[in-house]
Amino acid sequence: MTTSRFTNLWVLHALLSHWRRHPLQLLMLACGLIAATALWSGVQALNAQARSSYDQAADRFNSLSQTQLISHDNGVLSEADYISLRLAGWKVTPLLEGTLQLPDGPALRIIGLEPLTLTFTPTQSPRGLPGNFDLHRFLTPPGQLLVSQATAEQLQQLWEDSAIAKLFTSAESSELPYLQITTALADNELIADIHLAQQLLELPGKLSRLLLTADPPGPLPDTYQSRLKLITAEDEADLARLTDSFHLNLSALSLLAFVVGLLIVYSCINLAFEQRRPLRRILHSCGVSQRQLLGWLLAELLLLGILAALPGLISGYLIASLLLPDLAASLRGLYGAQVTDSLSLEPVWWWSGLAMTVGGVLLAAILPLIRLIKPSTTQAQDKAKHFPYMCSWLTLTGALLWLIALLLLLWGESLVSGFMLLTSLLFGSTLFMPACLKRLLTLAETWSQGPVTQWLWADARLQLPGLSLALMALLLALSTSIGVGGMVEGFRKTFSGWLDQRLAAEIYLRADNPQQAQAIEGWLSDRDDVEVLLPSRRTEISLQGWPVELRGFKPHTTYSDHWPLLSSLPSPWQQVAEQPALLINEQLARNLNLSPGDSIRLPAAEGVQTFTIAAIYSDYGNPKGQLMLSIERMLQHWPDAVAGSYALRAHPKNVEALMQALTEQFSLDASNLFDQQAVKGFSTQLFERTFAATQALNLFIMGVAAIALFSSLLTLSAMRLSQLAPVWACGISRRYLMLYELIKLLSLAMLTALLAIPLGLLLNLCLVKVINVRAFGWELPWHLFPAQWLWLVGVTLIATLLAALVPVLRLHFSSPSDLLRRFSHDN
Repeated sequence: MTTSRFTNLWVLHALLSHWRRHPLQLLMLACGLIAATALWSGVQALNAQARSSYDQAADRFNSLSQTQLISHDNGVLSEADYISLRLAGWKVTPLLEGTLQLPDGPALRIIGLEPLTLTFTPTQSPRGLPGNFDLHRFLTPPGQLLVSQATAEQLQQLWEDSAIAKLFTSAESSELPYLQITTALADNELIADIHLAQQLLELPGKLSRLLLTADPPGPLPDTYQSRLKLITAEDEADLARLTDSFHLNLSALSLLAFVVGLLIVYSCINLAFEQRRPLRRILHSCGVSQRQLLGWLLAELLLLGILAALPGLISGYLIASLLLPDLAASLRGLYGAQVTDSLSLEPVWWWSGLAMTVGGVLLAAILPLIRLIKPSTTQAQDKAKHFPYMCSWLTLTGALLWLIALLLLLWGESLVSGFMLLTSLLFGSTLFMPACLKRLLTLAETWSQGPVTQWLWADARLQLPGLSLALMALLLALSTSIGVGGMVEGFRKTFSGWLDQRLAAEIYLRADNPQQAQAIEGWLSDRDDVEVLLPSRRTEISLQGWPVELRGFKPHTTYSDHWPLLSSLPSPWQQVAEQPALLINEQLARNLNLSPGDSIRLPAAEGVQTFTIAAIYSDYGNPKGQLMLSIERMLQHWPDAVAGSYALRAHPKNVEALMQALTEQFSLDASNLFDQQAVKGFSTQLFERTFAATQALNLFIMGVAAIALFSSLLTLSAMRLSQLAPVWACGISRRYLMLYELIKLLSLAMLTALLAIPLGLLLNLCLVKVINVRAFGWELPWHLFPAQWLWLVGVTLIATLLAALVPVLRLHFSSPSDLLRRFSHDN
């Protein structure tokens, strides 16, 4: 037993000593593992935090996940409505929401609730409340406020101001309410008893909505039909579909980065195992069985994976922390999904990251282990012998993946099938690359003149087996950057032009209630500085199971001259003004398979009404279906439609004075009144933050691909001296050998970049025409950006030049005796 243990220790010592003799190789292996783990785990942390926030939002009575009663005009309800509905058998609970802007402090989102009418279970707090909820303290003066840690610290500082402290003091008690810390709330969010919330928001006796805690006992009583509207949770699936597509996109990019990182790991492990072939023979001659050696190699790989997992996970956490604010702003602005700005990760995230790291190491080591345990020739002979067969198998596999992509394109309809199409297309094309490069290098050798030039291309073809994985990683990174970058730039160009068309009016405002809307209309109609007042009305209907917004507008040249139409009948705006015709947005037209000229039946107050579709318009960023018709026809069939926004046409020099007058006359704030430039600025800022995470991942993938190329060149440099020594012995100086090495490597990188351009364009086309349509329901125009391609090619050549410096300098500093020794050994 002692002898066996002593032997095992020496085997382990012999294996680990390899990394002590090759520290740069160990560094490259660690970089590959840490990069792969960091990018994968970082995106999973972002997705986990977002989904956790969605769940918390649902538990905090999010309006998209709870059946509820709201006012027809989206105004406030009265407590009398709540009481009479409870007496009529409706299981409802009141909710009041609003924003309290503190002087020199944050804007607090107030959620007021009545906990006694919430659903209790024997082991849990009321639905939507954290586990440390104390009902007695919550209801007993001075009351209790549920807040996050950061909000509690802010409030404690602000309460030193007596004027602010007085806002939070109830009439029943002179003391300030208790602050209960909970992780279930976002920063600047506050849950209070509804009575205290009414006091803070200065809305005594008012409610925002009534949430149903059980199925309704029947139809809404007639006395409430004209004032209240029942909203079901139909929109929840739509929100989940949209946010899932956003997270699936990030996961796909992180998985691609993980694969690129594993190529670095494979390159390092493969070199280490090849360099250990003499050690394997020595250990076998000393009595170490192949099973023992395999067991210790696996133990070594597990140890390396575990050691790299911790810094990889920490790096992933830092990446997620860096990208989380932009992600939260994107989801909040695009879909109204609330995501907290701080990370709180479950233990499963750490364990899954460790499993991915260890599993990735073992996956990357499968082929090197197989090569090590079977008798074989030298590495160069082995690769030269098997590379043509490998190219054939890779080409065959690539063709199979292309066939799968074609089938998914023809018959796939879901978003998941769209990403499977993208994956098959991307990796299938990448597998074609070694055969394509081999063929191009063969043609270059055939067309070249002179022995040195022919040797240059023949030697490049000889290096291809060792560099193919790194070049495949580079192809993946470049094509992804071209595809995703082209989509983002195309969206930016389209979005900017679309905003210029849609936002034609100089001022936009929104009234809080019908009374205010009527007063604003009367006041504006008497002003000479208002050229045109364009009111709108809106209501919600359900069409074939889809929630649809119906919007009425006043036909005017502001719309007909600027509104972007994708397809239309002749004179669509005239038809909308004079006939029972309407406009439909692209999302709804695609979902219902409708075209201009088709008829559409809509549920109205006096029965089903039939309209002709006059045109389809682009509606980027809107997750819902939308229909537009004249405001007169809308009020005729939907008289309960509430006042929406107003577009004001005015001379630019009068805009500032008009907005100031509106603010003073009707006490409008920034959420109700804004000019054209403010809307464009906000929308553009939201756009930039939306794609910040995607663009950052693109940069990370490019960086990992550069490391993969450097790792492969470093691997080959250890074997290149024996191949270059005969050429040096023929009279070519080391200076020229260095130049030829750079030319070969830059040529391979250039060929890879040129192959990446058509693949990136194909990827971009798939993103625009397939993924975007299935995820959001609208299609972007396809744009080409040659300047972006040239920039990426330049970056590729610079990265290749930097990656080749170490191998080339190693050749430069090799002594003539070293080259002679390798030459004699090779013979």
